[in-house]
Amino acid sequence: MAESKVETANTAGAAPPSGDGGGVSELAIATVRTVPIEQAQSRTEHDLLGEDDVPANALWGIHTKRAVMNFPITGVPVGHFPEFVRALALVKQAAARANKRLGYLAAEKADAIDKACTKVATDKVYAESFVVDAIQGGAGTSTNMNANEVIANVALKLMGKKPGDYHTLHPNDDVNMAQSTNDAYPTALRLAVIFATQPLVRALDDLAYSFKGKAVEFADVLKMGRTQLQDAVPMTLGQEFDAFHATVKEDVARLNEISSLFREVNLGATAIGTGINADPRYAALAVEELSRLSGQPMVLASNLIEATSDLGAFVLFSGVLKRVAVKVSKICNDLRLLSSGPRTGIGEIRLPAVQAGSSIMPGKVNPVIPEVVNQVAFLVIGHDLTVTMCAEGGQLQLNAFEPTIGYCVLSSLRMLTAAIDTLTKRCVDGIEADRERCRSLVQGSIGLITALAPALGYEASSRVARRALKENRSVADIVLEEKLLTEDQLNQLLELEAMTRPARRQPVPKLKDS
Repeated sequence: MAESKVETANTAGAAPPSGDGGGVSELAIATVRTVPIEQAQSRTEHDLLGEDDVPANALWGIHTKRAVMNFPITGVPVGHFPEFVRALALVKQAAARANKRLGYLAAEKADAIDKACTKVATDKVYAESFVVDAIQGGAGTSTNMNANEVIANVALKLMGKKPGDYHTLHPNDDVNMAQSTNDAYPTALRLAVIFATQPLVRALDDLAYSFKGKAVEFADVLKMGRTQLQDAVPMTLGQEFDAFHATVKEDVARLNEISSLFREVNLGATAIGTGINADPRYAALAVEELSRLSGQPMVLASNLIEATSDLGAFVLFSGVLKRVAVKVSKICNDLRLLSSGPRTGIGEIRLPAVQAGSSIMPGKVNPVIPEVVNQVAFLVIGHDLTVTMCAEGGQLQLNAFEPTIGYCVLSSLRMLTAAIDTLTKRCVDGIEADRERCRSLVQGSIGLITALAPALGYEASSRVARRALKENRSVADIVLEEKLLTEDQLNQLLELEAMTRPARRQPVPKLKDS
């Protein structure tokens, strides 16, 4: 049998299959697998445009097939995001339960849909049937149709029927009852973001804990602080890592705060927010069921027309993800600088060696883990701009660009979670301090003079600093040489506690007129 394939979307010259000749036609929807579009054993389905064949045992149907053919865009299917698949199933399950309670959906159908949704929500194998590209035209209609068809066909199997027997249970009339893409899709996406945020919060908590452990371990390691890449004043390496801990914990709090905005949903709004084709009691019941099923306290938006058209929560949330990315990337920059060398850089810390660094330089080991986190951060920052433009680009009662918002936000969440988890386990947990290097840099630094300035005065301190720099000598040597302080006085002022924390000091009598 002849075989025809459509290459992945990023392959030059890709073209859709003709679909004639009765051969096998496939469309690649990910880098590792393809979707069989036509095969010898098929079933015929129909839609607004006419009839077409789909594989006999496929859980998706004609609407999904057309979408797969129409949108070979990213190669990333909706099923790539299991949180989204789970959320879609829970929305459909909540709707079925509400419609059953209201008497609109027969018990046999409602129970079959209910059980099918449980399967789709809990068994990741069903994600493979969510084959529509994550970025698509139609404001998410293709994704909603894909979900309706999969759930309907799973339910049909539970009822002892074959996939495609829509006379028994219909994807639109039954699974999509009292819904529109415009309320089901946004509700599912918001719930998916809540689900996907939880692993990121855990990853950030783990990273903060690792930084705190290093802060305790390095509490007695005196080093130079730096501003504008120049020597500033002494601090401890523990203080530096404790600051990393604090900044990460701040973002945990912001994520938890902003993600709560997604608990407000427009389920029951149907097409534009007026609730057409839905019972007046349906919205409240459906959201109640969704809360119970998801374990999240979901609430119905107070103005469903506004909630259907506005995507402000995504703009805020994406901004917080960007904030996380920026701050973690800055930390990675610091780790790269602090570990630079090992002989000719700062070299105050040693990062774990996880792989050889060069194909030509045998002894080289690179900071590859911080570098990959940097790159993820750059992608997240770019995604934030895309989310902003998509939110702004909506018109009137609906924003058609929500699929790209979902793709960007869910991708950012996934990448950040993986990157931060990798940073913790493959880098931060194994960081070591080079205590001797830290001590020698402090002793040789001109910045020590700042700790002596209250005792010596600004003018005398400036003179000592100039001499130390010009003569390549330590500040301490020159202070003692000029008899500005006794050795005991100098040692007192240069104690770790005195240089790294606020303290009440007694005036130091000057031994020599400055």
